[in-house]
Parts: sequence; C-alpha cells; structure tokens
Amino acid sequence: TNSIKDTGYDVANSLRFDTASDDYLNRTVGTPTQSLKYTISTWVKRSVQSTGVNNGILGIGNNGSSNAALRFKTNDTLQFYDHVSNADQVNYVTNRVFRDLSAWFHIVISSDRSISSPETKIFINGVQETSFSTSTEYNQNDDANWNTNGKVLYVGSYNTSADHIDGYLAELVFIDGSILAPTEFGEFDEDSAIWKPKDVSGLTFGDQGFYLDFEDSSALGNDAAG
Repeated sequence: TNSIKDTGYDVANSLRFDTASDDYLNRTVGTPTQSLKYTISTWVKRSVQSTGVNNGILGIGNNGSSNAALRFKTNDTLQFYDHVSNADQVNYVTNRVFRDLSAWFHIVISSDRSISSPETKIFINGVQETSFSTSTEYNQNDDANWNTNGKVLYVGSYNTSADHIDGYLAELVFIDGSILAPTEFGEFDEDSAIWKPKDVSGLTFGDQGFYLDFEDSSALGNDAAG
C-alpha cells in the first residue's frame, strides 16, 4: 500500500507475487477493437528471489510454437517478444539490466503492425529504450499472440507452469486499439525530476483493454475500467 507516491496522485495498492506459490492471473482475450495496435503499461518492483531467473510479467498463448511474453531474463535484461509457429514476429532484448531491488520501474510497450513499417517501442520510466542485444520487428499485418481473440493472457507469469514473477505489480494497463505515449501513464516531477504515476482511469481502453488497480482484495483481477 502506498508504495508509489507523489503529492498529486497516490497509488493505493500493488499486487505481490510469490514465485514459490506459482500464482498468476489469467483471462481469455475476446474480439479486440483493433488487434494490430496495443499499448501496455505497468509498474514493477522486483524481489531478491527474482534475480538470475526468468520472471514473466505478462505472457500470452501458452503454446509451444506460439507464445509471447514481457519478462526479465536470467541475466536481468528485459525481453518483449511474440513467437508464432516457431518464428519470432517481434523480439526485443535490452542491453540494460534491471537489478535495483529498491526501485519501482515503469514499463510501457507500444506496438503498431498496421503500418507499412511496424513500430514497437519500449519506454522505461518515461524514456525510450534504444540499446538492444536483439531487435527483431514485426512485418505489416503479421499474425500475433498479443491482443488476439481466443488467446489466454497471463499476469505475473509467462504461462501456467513457468517463469512466475517474484515481486510486485501495480497500475497494470492494457490498451486495445491505440498507441499511447508514456506521458498518458506518468510524468516527471517538476521539482525532483523523478518519474511518477498519473491517474489513468479516464483513458479509452478498447473492447479488450483493462486496468488492474488491485484495490479489491476479494477480486484481485477486477477491471477498474469496467
């Protein structure tokens, strides 16, 4: 509670994941507003148990030949990928490592494969990541797992049996059908220049979008966007 704070907007709750318990949230994706465009935003705080192992923040597909994930890898880099029929549609792996266990990281992923030169962008604490050890991009109108009807989406895990995260997630947002800038989810404090969260409740989430604020302890997967 009150793990991410600023004077203008307070995040009341986060959700703690314990990798030893193998817990995760999941839902089956329905018909999206626009399957070719999506934006993901989440705040993440890692624990000591999470370093040196794969940690799935989000996963989708749960199929050996077709799956996708946003995760920390065993070397503590961040990976975002979409794998269809044993081929990488998109695959980005940062050179940067994430080993500060005292810090909250804000991650925004936006991807648009509807255009002739598809763009997938990764932002950390409001700044675009540009240094990657791997950078494979979608082709226009590629098949995908993200935001695809009938696929199972996992929160806090890569799939049902592997790469469960150990740590905390807060303010998890999925935007169906729109590309949003990180400034829709956060802002730099004028005095400290620290990246801080903003109220996202007024965003347009799309038919399959959602906002998990983790404020209802009796229904942790409750969609605060309705």
